[in-house]
Amino acid sequence: MLRQYELVDRVLGYDPDADEALLNRAYVFSMHAHGSQKRASGDPYFSHPIEVAGILTDLHLDGETIATAILHDTIEDTVATHDEIERLFGPQVARMVDGVTKLSSIEAQTENERAAENLRKFLLAMSDDIRVLLVKLADRLHNMRTLHFIKNEDKRRRIAKETMDIYAPLAERIGMYEFMKEMQTLAFRELEPEAYESITKRLQALKEGGGDRIAKIGSGLKLLLSRGGIEAEISGREKHPYSIWKKMSERHVSLEQLSDIMAFRAIVDTEEECYRALGVIHRRWPMVPGRFKDYISTPKRNGYRSLHTTVMHADNTRVEIQIRTHEMHQQAEYGLAAHWAYKQDAVRPDTQVSWIRDLVEILDTADNPEELLEHTRMAMYQDRIFAFTPAGELIQLPKGATPIDFAYAVHTDLGDQAVGAKINGRVVPLRTEIANGDQVQILRSKAQTPQPNWLNFAITGKARAAIRRHLRHKERDETVALGRKLYEEITGRLPAPVGADALDDAVKRLKMADEDALMEAIARRTVTDAELMEAVMPGSSGLDTDRDMPPQSSAISIKGLTPGVAYTLGECCHPVPGDRIVGLRRPGAGIEVHTIDCPALIEGEDVDWIDLAWGDESEGGTAEIAVEVKNEPGALGVVATIIGAQRANIINLRLDNRDTTFHTNTIDIEVHDLHHLMRVLAALRAADAVSKAERT
Repeated sequence: MLRQYELVDRVLGYDPDADEALLNRAYVFSMHAHGSQKRASGDPYFSHPIEVAGILTDLHLDGETIATAILHDTIEDTVATHDEIERLFGPQVARMVDGVTKLSSIEAQTENERAAENLRKFLLAMSDDIRVLLVKLADRLHNMRTLHFIKNEDKRRRIAKETMDIYAPLAERIGMYEFMKEMQTLAFRELEPEAYESITKRLQALKEGGGDRIAKIGSGLKLLLSRGGIEAEISGREKHPYSIWKKMSERHVSLEQLSDIMAFRAIVDTEEECYRALGVIHRRWPMVPGRFKDYISTPKRNGYRSLHTTVMHADNTRVEIQIRTHEMHQQAEYGLAAHWAYKQDAVRPDTQVSWIRDLVEILDTADNPEELLEHTRMAMYQDRIFAFTPAGELIQLPKGATPIDFAYAVHTDLGDQAVGAKINGRVVPLRTEIANGDQVQILRSKAQTPQPNWLNFAITGKARAAIRRHLRHKERDETVALGRKLYEEITGRLPAPVGADALDDAVKRLKMADEDALMEAIARRTVTDAELMEAVMPGSSGLDTDRDMPPQSSAISIKGLTPGVAYTLGECCHPVPGDRIVGLRRPGAGIEVHTIDCPALIEGEDVDWIDLAWGDESEGGTAEIAVEVKNEPGALGVVATIIGAQRANIINLRLDNRDTTFHTNTIDIEVHDLHHLMRVLAALRAADAVSKAERT
């Protein structure tokens, strides 16, 4: 454990102007606060925050961050309070200590409200000051280094899984690759001990069998660049066990078959020399196709810059080489932490870096803890691709992203109004996957709003959160509107007309928050018809249940409501405007619309039947038809031509039966109404190629 003077000397060694008194006060306060507390290793608990502070001194972080590291467990594990920390060490240190504390109980395995709330608070603290994350990562790194002292195996595995699922990806997202690698290796050793031992033993055997290959290849690379007029610092290493195991799992190969287990780094003076060095290397050894990445011209989202290439060295050995400048190397090793070194005040980044801004925006849109955790992990952990706007602006997205994700990444309003997209000048569907380097143009319309089916192909947390937020608002608005129609119909069955005051009285009697809450409850049948009647006009029904209620007097129009939002159309019968329809209203659910002769309308369920009407000039729907056609060339083309000529649109087709004479296809078509559907069926039946056409 670092002694007090040793820790202070470390900080003063790289920052002579550091507040020595602040560090001394923090050291003494933390030692007294933790008192006789012990760690699982038997060491004084106080040794842990000091070791965390020591890790951060290696990054040359400022005095406030070091003081925060020394104090980071005092609020959580001792009687010290936030007010006390603020009084003794200032508001900035107190805020950071409190922010570090927020992350203490996030559990990777249990996505519950407590985990989500802690994550919410931590993200807000981190968005205010990224140093909160730096302290927490150092805290977790030291805990992983001492994990083996914990006797409870389940607890060790839980901590290791947290590290693998949450902390290592967080370290990667801010470019702290050394932290990430060590945490992954230590977690891997705990979670997969047999695999870890097997890989380390085989790496050792390969090293002993092949001599010091890393030193030989490294010296050859240095000589090659020197002959090309480039002085470079060369370092080489084997990839860490978890990285190797992950590649073995993904590629389904053995370690011996995994050729690229060595990585070398060439550090040069200037950016120009990076590209010159790349040319020298590629002239000497052939590049492995698809393995070159230019992170200098297109940096990673965390600021990482470097050239990556893999070449075929002697004996068909794949060798990965990274080329960067000294400044890029500093950023690559320590990521965002490099910007918080004591001497770089002038170039510290905006603490709300873009991905953190996205996470904070998600906080405002997530409806429940599961959504928050889902979207946050999406935003933090997915691999990235690069795409360009028509103006040349670089947009970073996860692999598998679509134009909808791109639109929301540019601006929420653009995402909300997207109607189509052009990728590299070609019009494509919104569900098209974007490839690395694509230029994407979003086509927009002010009349457009987010659609429910966008959730089927939007993959970024920001896009999904924005779509869900809009749909939630739309669903509530339409559910309230439907509730009002139901309210008018139900109160119309009462023996006497009701006034406006009766509604206010019903809200109070049913203990609803407001009028809209009551209407939503009516639509979702969390308030029954009998309960509503009794609340509006006490004693009017004289009934405790819905049994023997007055019959519905008029059909309720669903005009103006969106299918899939306030109500859903039954997929069993595919109702379209013109069909006689009824609604099934289950407690706590929206209305499900069926045709009057649908086989799904069975008795015995706890469900309320309501008479529905489409309303005038209702928009079209989707009908399902079965078409039996002759098994001859062009028959299916005839069917498609007839449907198109009748101004209907095929949205799905499947082949159900086929024999030597006929085959039957089930086709989903968009039609205006029942009459339109009948015209389509009549036209199909008149065709020679069609044996039978009917609605299913």
